[in-house]
Amino acid sequence: MKTFDLTDIKPIFSADMIQARIKELADQLNNEYEEEVYVICVLKGSVMFAVDLIKHLKMPVKLEFIRLSSYGSGTVSSGQVKAIDITLPDLNGKNVIVIEDIIDTGYTAKFLSNFFNHNFKVKSYKFIALLDKNCKRQVDINPDMYGFEIDDKFLVGYGLDLDGLYRNLDYVGYIET
Repeated sequence: MKTFDLTDIKPIFSADMIQARIKELADQLNNEYEEEVYVICVLKGSVMFAVDLIKHLKMPVKLEFIRLSSYGSGTVSSGQVKAIDITLPDLNGKNVIVIEDIIDTGYTAKFLSNFFNHNFKVKSYKFIALLDKNCKRQVDINPDMYGFEIDDKFLVGYGLDLDGLYRNLDYVGYIET
């Protein structure tokens, strides 16, 4: 795999833009929920988004983590979702908000929707993605809420990575691969 340096990353969404949009999403959730919610963070990519989002939530929050993979070390989705760890408490009758970094092909979102529908009878379910790459959708599914819509670029930063690198950036940018 080709190596890149920070000058190869073209910023799209600044740290300030991301934080402002997260606050707007949190305000929407605060208007919708007053009772306890379970926030399910899909590792590793959405951890920064999930942590920043829950800081603004006013209702009681229980944070859980699951780990899935569909990219491996590549720059495009493999089309197959691998469940690495989906251990969760009993979510029957609970409000569940699943937080993902990006929805592109839709395979991960569909996998999660099916997983929750087959394993729990939740009170409410929301799927929230920081980024919606609708132009790449291969499955008929959309996030309930999203931060930004994006076109077909390979993104890094703010949790998104290339072979494990660049997650630590406070902005989202793209690399021409």
